[in-house]
Amino acid sequence: MTTTMARLLASAAILAGGAAHAQESGDGPLVGEVAADGEGEAVAQEIVVTGSRIRSTNVTTAAPIIEVGQQAVEDRGYVSAAEALNDLPSAVPQLNQADGSGESSGSGQQFPNLFNLGPGRTLTLINGRRMVTSSSGIGAPGGVGDAQVDSNIIPLGLLRRVEVYQGGGAAVYGSDAIAGVVNYILRDDFTGVELDGQTGISDRGDYETYALRGTAGTDFADGRGNVAVDVGWSSSPILRFTDRPLSNLGRLTVNNPEDTGPDDGIPQVREIFNARFWPFNANGVVFTNPAPPPNFLTQLDGHPIQFAPDGSIVPYDTGTLAGIPFASGGDGFPYQQLAGLRTGVERLTGTMVGHYDLTDRIRVSTELLYAKTEGTEIPQGNSRTVLNAGSYAGPIAFTVDNPFLTDQARAALIEANPAFAGGRPLFLSKLFLDLVPDPSQRTKTETYRAVLGLDGTFDVGDREFYWDISGSYSRVDGQRRSWEVVNSRFDNAIDAVRSGGQIVCAINADADPSNDDPSCAPINPFGNGNVSAEAREYVSTIAGIDWTNEQVDVLATLGGTLFTLPGGDVQFSAAYEHRDESARFDPLEANREGSFGAGAQQVPQSGSYNTDELSGELLIPLVGEGFTLPLVHSLEAKGAFRYVDNSLAGKENVWDLGLRWQPVRDVTLRASRSRNFRAPTLTQLLVPTSEGLDAAGIDPCDADRIAGGPNPDIRRANCLALFEANPGYGVDADGAGAGLSADERLARFQSGSENFQRALITSRGNPDLRNEISDTFTYGIVIAPSFVPGLTITADRVEIDLEDGLSLFTTENFAATCFDDPTPDPAFCNAFTRLAAPDGVSPGGTIVTGTTTTVNAGEIRYRGEVYAIEYAFRPGEWFGGDDLGRVRLGINATHNTLLERSVTGSTFVREDDTSLAPEWVGRFNLVYDKGPLRLTYQADYRGETRAGPDATIENNPNPILEGNTVHNVSAQLDLGDFVLRGGIDNLTDKSPSYPQIAYGDILGRRFFVGVKIRLK
Repeated sequence: MTTTMARLLASAAILAGGAAHAQESGDGPLVGEVAADGEGEAVAQEIVVTGSRIRSTNVTTAAPIIEVGQQAVEDRGYVSAAEALNDLPSAVPQLNQADGSGESSGSGQQFPNLFNLGPGRTLTLINGRRMVTSSSGIGAPGGVGDAQVDSNIIPLGLLRRVEVYQGGGAAVYGSDAIAGVVNYILRDDFTGVELDGQTGISDRGDYETYALRGTAGTDFADGRGNVAVDVGWSSSPILRFTDRPLSNLGRLTVNNPEDTGPDDGIPQVREIFNARFWPFNANGVVFTNPAPPPNFLTQLDGHPIQFAPDGSIVPYDTGTLAGIPFASGGDGFPYQQLAGLRTGVERLTGTMVGHYDLTDRIRVSTELLYAKTEGTEIPQGNSRTVLNAGSYAGPIAFTVDNPFLTDQARAALIEANPAFAGGRPLFLSKLFLDLVPDPSQRTKTETYRAVLGLDGTFDVGDREFYWDISGSYSRVDGQRRSWEVVNSRFDNAIDAVRSGGQIVCAINADADPSNDDPSCAPINPFGNGNVSAEAREYVSTIAGIDWTNEQVDVLATLGGTLFTLPGGDVQFSAAYEHRDESARFDPLEANREGSFGAGAQQVPQSGSYNTDELSGELLIPLVGEGFTLPLVHSLEAKGAFRYVDNSLAGKENVWDLGLRWQPVRDVTLRASRSRNFRAPTLTQLLVPTSEGLDAAGIDPCDADRIAGGPNPDIRRANCLALFEANPGYGVDADGAGAGLSADERLARFQSGSENFQRALITSRGNPDLRNEISDTFTYGIVIAPSFVPGLTITADRVEIDLEDGLSLFTTENFAATCFDDPTPDPAFCNAFTRLAAPDGVSPGGTIVTGTTTTVNAGEIRYRGEVYAIEYAFRPGEWFGGDDLGRVRLGINATHNTLLERSVTGSTFVREDDTSLAPEWVGRFNLVYDKGPLRLTYQADYRGETRAGPDATIENNPNPILEGNTVHNVSAQLDLGDFVLRGGIDNLTDKSPSYPQIAYGDILGRRFFVGVKIRLK
């Protein structure tokens, strides 16, 4: 601790030396010192700062807080609060963006994630009150169901500021406040009418964004009341991988044949570009057998063959093969077209905030919120390929009698394989682009929230007390929709015959009338774009889920002064909170029946719980006001305690202790230590058992993974022992490699279920889960030198240790634990099984069964610091007092020194110094104001970092990502009734650091213009 404090003090001194002056106006982010009003200028009135319910005139807290003001949102042209949170150095950007692994870009919902501890470990509040979960609260695929609030629902027109409490908060607010708290504070005093519109576009002519907003408010009853209404709409579009140069490279890593071992300095994988899935494309590749080895490609005149878009047979260029299933170049399906890059998001918000003073000491207030968000993503398409032989998604068998074959195609196929003329089938491997009416997936949520509160003050003797009673009801109705292919109908439609001169479904032409389906329309699978509208309508169905989350929260607080010490008033706050949470999950009929995909049958679910919680806070000024000591200008102690009784998770006690010490007026030392918790979610507790085919995820024994992990030597030794005991492991699907040594088979093993749905995965809930617990320690310094007015420097250390973590164990996690631990728990190794010998589709050793569930086994250790300089000054004061405007400088930085995570509590992975938690993340702000003109500059910096956990030259050809800095500028001209603004994001068109598409700004240079009209 001594060494770290010395570093904090030294860093603060260095930062102070590098700045001239600082904060005068809080229209941008602040750290450590929270603004008391919308403009950020401190006022001598009691306010409540996030992290406490005690009203105080002192806005310096015992733990670090960062603030984002509403003006900063306008400066950057943000259309949602989520974009503003992405600017915070302590938060992991939530970008609605695919990661390049082939997965889709997500639902469009964006959840705060402080210090990369996970979105479920950052609590979201609105005006200090809890909010209902936005995502599916039970039954969510993957079994996570975290309690998390979508930042897109926040109304920008009434947003005063966002306060982010960094490190803990559960003693004051309850469950989920482990990494910290994000508190959206809305205006309650808006008057006038404002109309606001903005549009933006990239310099490539795409990524058009739009935002409209109207805000109106008025005082009434001679100022005793105020009511304001805000309605806002915004839209951002879908983006594809092909739309940006870096994402369009089609870059992948594949096994490197030049690698000779784990210590040779040669990466085990190598890069390829213009990556293609050579076993399939959108036209259809022809195979002799239903398996992916290249020798099974049907050959004509010495060349593989495919269908052309019109259904004729043409040569097929596989490209330069790089194993199964990838190649560089050729006619295979482009990797970058597998899914969309960015999710399109449309949002509509409507908010009303009002209050009325019933008496001089009693106020009634209300908040009404409605938000509708819709995210549109492009998931992977409908494929029927040799990579999934033996499953519903296997290749299409066809014979010479298929009526959709052209004469040219039939003749060419017979020439290529004479047995085809005698009725032997060939196999078509393709990804359909025209099998459903719409390839996108949409996620829509509608959020409703109503709050009614009474607050006031009363006196007991000469002491004033304050109280607050509020009740809130929140509800989220969500739905996810996509078009899917009904497997049984596809089987009917793909089996076509000619009858009566017409091409019809075979079931309608056979001798058995019981299987007839008058709606069946045959599918022409040959080529691209040849599926008829009738066939598309027949095989397609709407699939998806509906969910409803509800929350009823009753909160009562009482606070005031207990008694007075020489150092000041001893203040307290006591609170009682009762919360009912319920969730319902309703799959559509197709999902319940399991009629598409792997056939997993989803079942309707519902669940609920309630909590009763008591909390108390105490603020004790030990030294201060008229009572001081040498080197003790003020000394203040803080304590908080919370008792929680959860009807499902049981009882929990959490606490928070803090200390603030001012040795002199200009310097504050602060520290806090707290115990925090997160309760298990309904999904984690109650999700019923289900089975379905899915990919098993990363296999540590795969040749591309064997040198990775936290303990590469142990991983390799455990895998080698397994292969020595099982001679069928590592033998290719076609039998190649049989008889090789275990070491040779391990060196060439490519897990068949790593990326493809070949494993039967059992998912289930765990009713025995407990609360996860974290211990948080923060300490730091605040320097506000009186001889440099407007300058504030802060430096804080944050340490978080989490145990009994609610870990979602997937097959990938079980496998990693089994092979990375020198003495693994047999239960982990028994949670999955492997294929004993090749089956013609997958190599021996492929994981074929697996498990997904949640257990209390995880651990997280985080260490880091947060720094800030805020300085505002008027340069005219240096030059004779002339009005030369105002300059504001701001520097915010997060130094991540340790982020160590273990799913099992035994094997840890270092995630610090990676793209999600780089060692240094920083932001520099420069604002100049003079009269109606406002100019801003912002630089977002992400330091050089590793490409991933344990990345070295042995396992990654690009183990280091270069530092990345993005520059942004804006201008605003206030003409009274009109405010014009414009800006350029990513001024230099800086791409993300190669090869990571999310380490930086993939969108490139963008322009925005906006106007605000004040009607009165």
